[in-house]
Amino acid sequence: MTATAFARPLAALAAAVMTAMLAAPPAWSFEMTAPVQAELDKQKVAIAKWAAEPTIVAAVKEQNSKGPLAGMDNATWKTTRRTDPAVKAFQASPAGQLLRTRVDGGAGTYNEAFLNGAKGEKVAFVEKTTSYIHAGQAKFDVPFGTGKAWQGKPEFDDSTQTHAIQISVPVLADGKPIGVLVVGVNLTHLEKVAKQ
Repeated sequence: MTATAFARPLAALAAAVMTAMLAAPPAWSFEMTAPVQAELDKQKVAIAKWAAEPTIVAAVKEQNSKGPLAGMDNATWKTTRRTDPAVKAFQASPAGQLLRTRVDGGAGTYNEAFLNGAKGEKVAFVEKTTSYIHAGQAKFDVPFGTGKAWQGKPEFDDSTQTHAIQISVPVLADGKPIGVLVVGVNLTHLEKVAKQ
């Protein structure tokens, strides 16, 4: 059998597998009901209160005076280990510790929280994020540009390995956005709300 003759059945098999994968239903589905949306609206208010805490506002102001880490972009960030001192510093800071307290105190309601400065760069987080800079993404651009909360769609979060809906709110100083706080609301929590 020639290499070409051998490759044809493999290509056909690969095409069949891809077709089956694309046709298969997603591993999970989530229905956005009125009670679920009411819970998300409630969470937007709670998360906006987090964003107004003096520790959070002070951390964003300090970060904005420094700017992003020199030489750090999203590609470099992806290869930066979770154990790297720069990553640990975001978690150990007062703002990082406050976010950890809020997430842990939510009894499973939240799966992540991270704080961005004016250029979309990280200020603090609970766990290392997928990206270092979120400028150019709706989760950052909407609250930073409009001063209003943003709500994402149900999705699988690579950084936390859970399903969630992200909510982001502006961090304000003198009534103007200076940064953005993003929090993931766990779909398991929202499913419980939907069944009540």
